Amino acid sequence: MNDYLSVVYNEKDRPYTEYSEKLVHYLFHAFQMKKDMKLLEPGCGRGEHLRLFKNLGMDTYGVDLSHESPLFAKDLDISVSDLEKESLPYPDNHFDIVYSKSFLEHLQDPSKFLKEAYRVLKPGGLLLSMVPDWESQYKKFYDDYTHVSPFTIVSLKNIQLVTGYNNVNVYKFRQLPIVWRYPVLNIFCTLIAPFIPIRTKKPFLRWSRELMLVGSARKPEVV
Repeated sequence: MNDYLSVVYNEKDRPYTEYSEKLVHYLFHAFQMKKDMKLLEPGCGRGEHLRLFKNLGMDTYGVDLSHESPLFAKDLDISVSDLEKESLPYPDNHFDIVYSKSFLEHLQDPSKFLKEAYRVLKPGGLLLSMVPDWESQYKKFYDDYTHVSPFTIVSLKNIQLVTGYNNVNVYKFRQLPIVWRYPVLNIFCTLIAPFIPIRTKKPFLRWSRELMLVGSARKPEVV
């Protein structure tokens, strides 16, 4: 059987781009991350984001279901684990940040993972999750056959609250760096979004139509 990473995330269909670097820098500053913080990325895939966080001085660790993941990033600390069935291979109260992008929607029971993330986070630690916004992506959400758990702002907020986190915040996020610099352009993107083909491959048009959700939450200081 072919590996998911080599099929869906091969370099021809999903080439490496500058976007990952721009996103990691945005998140690093937006969430006031600091050098030497210990960060875990479940579902780290090819390790692109993990390496970029490491380059910013963070102490990084990854986990992925794919046995090919460590081969993509031999310079990174990546463990292979099926987080649907197994616990995170780390001790309690170990990480400052648990970060994931396009991961929770692949889990049959995301709450099980969020409880594990809670366990390995230090008190006051940050849970940072990015998932597809169901409201803007529902027509193609299941193009990825491994997608099983769609999220809205309400459901992403509530699942974090139910699993014990506080300071929960969820917002919609457009994956266009120019919009991060000039937020007023969100208005233009919103106006043209209904007229954009669902499966367009042109990056500006695609990310004008499709939104992500960014969820942030904290493990309580006193637990």
